[in-house]
Amino acid sequence: MEFKHQPDTAVRPSDTIEFKALLLVDDDKQLASALQWILADENFLVDVANDGDEALLKVRANEYDAIVCDVMMPGTTGIDLYAKIRERSPRTADRIVFVTGGAFVPRVAEFLSSVDNPKLDKPLDVKALLRAVSEVRVRRGGGV
Repeated sequence: MEFKHQPDTAVRPSDTIEFKALLLVDDDKQLASALQWILADENFLVDVANDGDEALLKVRANEYDAIVCDVMMPGTTGIDLYAKIRERSPRTADRIVFVTGGAFVPRVAEFLSSVDNPKLDKPLDVKALLRAVSEVRVRRGGGV
């Protein structure tokens, strides 16, 4: 029996799947963990930060296609984090999707109305979250 060399035409998963880097910032560790799993199932490589200071360190060390950020956190809030990121990298600040359960708080409402970023209310609708993340990636030049 004679064997002939065959070209490798198999499609490898790494050739067909596009992974997108995302930073998830939320002080609610259970919510962050659940969202991390959900987003990973959608081919996101998810970094999690449980406060604004940790998020700032990660943003300085890595580049993300999108950032999902809770607005109301103890210490460095999402508002503070946005200001620090905007000062350093306006392009990165444009890729933030804000989530909050406190849109009724005057400072939060004022902030959310002053930025052009997508905003989502908690409890989160996962489909709306995925749409918002895709929107900032496409609108800000991050690809489809």
